[in-house]
Amino acid sequence: MSAPTVAVLDIGSNSIKILIATRGPEGHLAALQHRTIDARISAGLSRTDPRLSEDGMTRGLAAIQSLLADAAPFSPARTILVATSAVRDALNSPDFIARVRAATGHTIRILTGEEEANGIGRGLTCDPALSALRDFYVFDLGGGSLECLAFRDRRIAQAVSLPLGCVRLTEKFIADSSVPFAEPAATDIPRHTCATFASSGFSFSLPSSAVAVGSGGTVTTVRAILAARAGTTLDHIPTFVTLDQLRDLLATLGSLPLAARQQIPGLPPARADVFPSALATIITVAELGGFAGFHHSLYNLRYGLAATALENL
Repeated sequence: MSAPTVAVLDIGSNSIKILIATRGPEGHLAALQHRTIDARISAGLSRTDPRLSEDGMTRGLAAIQSLLADAAPFSPARTILVATSAVRDALNSPDFIARVRAATGHTIRILTGEEEANGIGRGLTCDPALSALRDFYVFDLGGGSLECLAFRDRRIAQAVSLPLGCVRLTEKFIADSSVPFAEPAATDIPRHTCATFASSGFSFSLPSSAVAVGSGGTVTTVRAILAARAGTTLDHIPTFVTLDQLRDLLATLGSLPLAARQQIPGLPPARADVFPSALATIITVAELGGFAGFHHSLYNLRYGLAATALENL
């Protein structure tokens, strides 16, 4: 009898993703299929009365239906739909949830910031490449929020969700994303990031040997761009992204107008408008923590939720 599968669909601010997973022969989490659709349901997230737009909800529903179709051939024992910052913060999120329920029969569970951070942390512990790490930080930058975790002896010691997502900050600080990234945004975004950390209670208090792990679309995109520059694929470049590489990317890509950024190999055109804000944010995080860079991991929220679901079957 084959091992059961689960499907986890993560409705994020910038992208909607699915993971179909099972347990491997040795009990480890094994991904059978994954896919991401850049739907950008979070436009308008920075307003004082944030609402999902009609276009955003239409794109989101279409993406969810497409990803659920990916899962159908696997006959998952459980199909889990979760939503994070964009749906969590939107005043009209019940409307979107009702539309998805009517069209698919599935109910979306809105995660709290703490639940999202803990799910990411659970996913990171499934990454075999990180199995030797004991004390480490995790930063997962999305469109609506930045999840920050500190692990001490592989247990979560701190977990906070900060409103520092790249879509949110782009809307807040960049009046025209079609032009090069420049002042005042180039100063305002790092300053705002520092102030948000200072008031959050999150502390960089692990031993000096602790490293930083980066998950989420931003660091994945950085590696994809570096891979394209090297004429290879993501699997064939180092998983460690240095602070110097991040600064170089911001200096290079930030100097370009949006139309030119959209032509950069490895950078999805749909992310090109918010990517300078994302880079400015994670650079600031590295500087605050004194990190030389980030160890990249693909084992994020979906992996954590899938691991927990498989354990409970």
